Amino acid sequence: MKVLVCNAGSTSLKCKLYDMPGDTVLAQCGIERVGSENDALFHYRNNLTGKRKELSGLSMPDYKAGVRLFLDTLTGADTKEPVRTPEEGGSADGLSVLHSVSEVERVGFKTTLSKGHFGVHELNEETLQGMRDWYALTPVHTKAYLSAIEVLRAFLPDALFVGVFETGFHETIPLERRLFGVPYEWHEKYGLMRLGYHGASHGYIADVLNEKGRHYRAISCHLGGSGSVCAIKDGKSIDVSFGMSLESGLIHNNRVGDIDGSIWDFLRGEGLSEEEIRDGFRKKGGLLGISGVSNDLRYVIAAADQGNERARLAVDVYVSGIVHYIGAFYPDLGGLDYLVFTAGIGEHSDRIRAMVCERLAALGVKLDPEKNRNASGEAEISAPDSKVRVFVIPTDEELGIARRTYAFDRRK
Repeated sequence: MKVLVCNAGSTSLKCKLYDMPGDTVLAQCGIERVGSENDALFHYRNNLTGKRKELSGLSMPDYKAGVRLFLDTLTGADTKEPVRTPEEGGSADGLSVLHSVSEVERVGFKTTLSKGHFGVHELNEETLQGMRDWYALTPVHTKAYLSAIEVLRAFLPDALFVGVFETGFHETIPLERRLFGVPYEWHEKYGLMRLGYHGASHGYIADVLNEKGRHYRAISCHLGGSGSVCAIKDGKSIDVSFGMSLESGLIHNNRVGDIDGSIWDFLRGEGLSEEEIRDGFRKKGGLLGISGVSNDLRYVIAAADQGNERARLAVDVYVSGIVHYIGAFYPDLGGLDYLVFTAGIGEHSDRIRAMVCERLAALGVKLDPEKNRNASGEAEISAPDSKVRVFVIPTDEELGIARRTYAFDRRK
C-alpha cells in the first residue's frame, strides 16, 4: 500500500511516500516559503535511485502550487517520461516512482487536535469540524493542516485521509494528572484538561524502547524549536509537560511556556494591548524573549559563551525547565530505566544533554563525556556505572504516522 505522510507548517510542507507495510520510503520532498513570490524552495529525492531535484526562486502563492509540483515529480508528469518499475531499473527520469497519483491509497497527517477526537481518525467532516472548534488552541498549526488537507483532497479524491492527532499518545495519562484546578463543569462542558502534544515523536520513541523490552520506565525529552518532556511507562504516556495548548510546558524557541494566568490581566492593566501580549507569549517569548539574541539555541549558546548574560540566563532557564519536569515525573514512574533525548536540540546538542544530566546526578544519571560528544544517530551515552541508561534516539515522526495510518481500520 502506498501511504503519503504530510507535515504542514504555516509556510512549509513536508511529504514522504511510503510503501507499507515494509516501512520503505519511496520518495520525499520539502517545500519552503509557501506564499512567497520568486523565493520558494523545493527539495525532492527519489529514495530508490538517490536522484534529487532542487529548485529555488519559485513563485508559490499557496499549497496548491507546491503539491502540484510534488505530485508531478512523483509521477513523471513534469517530464512526460514513463515510470519504470524498480526491476526495470527505476524511473526513466530517475525521479518518479508512481505511474499515477491514484496509486496513493492513504494520506496521513500529523494533525494537532480536534475536539472530541484523540488518537487516529478518518479526516471526515466530523473530525475537521472538531479541528475548527478548537482552532483557538493551535491556530497556526490547525490553519496549515486544514489548508493542506483541502488541497490534497482535490488532487487525491479517492484516497483515505487519516489524522494521527498529536494528543492521541497522551490519552493514557490518568485523569488526576490531566485536570486543572478549575470548576469541574468547565472540564465537562469545554473539555479543559491537559492534552499534550508531540505525540508522534514520543510515540515513536516508545516504539523504539518497546523493542528493548515490554516493561520499563522512561522519560523522553523532545527538544527542538518547541520542546516537551514525556513520562512513558511500558510504552504508554503517563504524563507530559504540555498543557491544553502549545503555549505551555517548557519555554520554546519563541513561545512562553508555563506562565501565571493572571499575568495577562496584569499586563493589560499596565497598558499593553491584547495583540502585544499575544505576540509576547507566542512570537517574542521563550529563548528569543529572554536572550534578546535569537530563537535558535545554537546562536543563544554562542552568545552566552561570548559573555552575554541574558543569553546565559536563557540557556539556564531552558535547562532548568527540562530538569524540573524530569524530577516531577520520576516519582510517578517509580524510578527511571531510560532517559532519551530526541529532536533537533536533543539529538545534536551535547552541551544541553550534559547540562541536563549533570543536574540529575541525584537520580543516578551519569554520562560518558566522550560518548556524549561523539554521539551520532541512535547511541547510548551513559557511563557504565550510571543507574539510568541515557540514549540519543533520532525521532521519526513520519514513520510513526505512516504505520498508524496504514494500520487504521475505518470500520472501528
